[in-house]
Amino acid sequence: MFESCAELSAEYSDLELKLADPAVHADQSVARRFGRRYAQLRPIITAYREWVTLADDVVAATELADADQSFADELLDLVDREKAAAERLTRLLLPRDPLDDKDVILEVKAGEGGEESALFAADLLRMYMRYAERRGWTTQIIDAVESDLGGYKDVALAVKARGNPEPGAAPYARLKYEGGVHRVQRVPVTESQGRIHTSAAGVLVFPEAEDVDIVVDPNDLRIDVFRSSGPGGQSVNTTDSAVRITHIPTGVVVSCQNEKSQLQNREQAMRILRARLLAAAQEQAAQDASDARKLQVRTVDRSERIRTFNFPENRLADHRVGYKSHNLDQILDGDLDDVINACMEADNAVRLGDTPS
Repeated sequence: MFESCAELSAEYSDLELKLADPAVHADQSVARRFGRRYAQLRPIITAYREWVTLADDVVAATELADADQSFADELLDLVDREKAAAERLTRLLLPRDPLDDKDVILEVKAGEGGEESALFAADLLRMYMRYAERRGWTTQIIDAVESDLGGYKDVALAVKARGNPEPGAAPYARLKYEGGVHRVQRVPVTESQGRIHTSAAGVLVFPEAEDVDIVVDPNDLRIDVFRSSGPGGQSVNTTDSAVRITHIPTGVVVSCQNEKSQLQNREQAMRILRARLLAAAQEQAAQDASDARKLQVRTVDRSERIRTFNFPENRLADHRVGYKSHNLDQILDGDLDDVINACMEADNAVRLGDTPS
């Protein structure tokens, strides 16, 4: 049982020695790669060592139970703890999404509902920024198109972890479940009769690509510049600083106007483009292999209405996993862990069912 853990344990020990070698840290890209893998293995090896200890204790207590009642009394507790440790280790050994360790570019787009939808998009952006703050991540708005009332027609947010997060704790591992259409039911600020309206905003979540993940041929790009647009501010409608990049082979179009200089907007647009191309490549690979993208918890189909935010009832409902809560005010303040954990648990349950025993 858990035969693969012996090999992983040897790899873990080898990485420990490498990371203790100052020469390794002379090349920061190599040191980051080793550090990331070490962080991935640490919880697995910790759980494996705990299971081995408990399994040995069960064997010893079983042998001594006939001769000593105290060991017989302890045996039942040890068996339960060993079973729990085995289940925990089994979950940690499940095949992981190779992108789970990535940082994220998250886009929120206003949809049905006009200005109300744009205001809801701003609420969602604030929710994700507050959630990132709670997790100790950093955020940066890399492009934004504001609406007249202070909402967002379209906004892109970069979310980055500090250091090397453990499995399941990096931005993409948790935020990938946010992709889809979010519906809101509330009385809009533009409604004078007090009637409840329904509108929606779309959320797209892309793993942020590194240069080694996606190589973009400059000859495949068409780059156009244009004048920024928006409700006002310095550099808006005054210079041709906004940039639109078209990736000709795929037809993916990205524009960025948030920065004051054309060069900065081009750099930010390339970040978004690489993230979109990486996500598209992964989705195509998953489709070709007919693999885990058919799970009950959908993270790829952006057209699904995944959640409803009901303000009059202070209620949030996730329609994929049947999760409901009546603390919408806290969720909008960034308290997202419970709903994300429900999605992760449903995802794990499906993958456990698909894993040969």
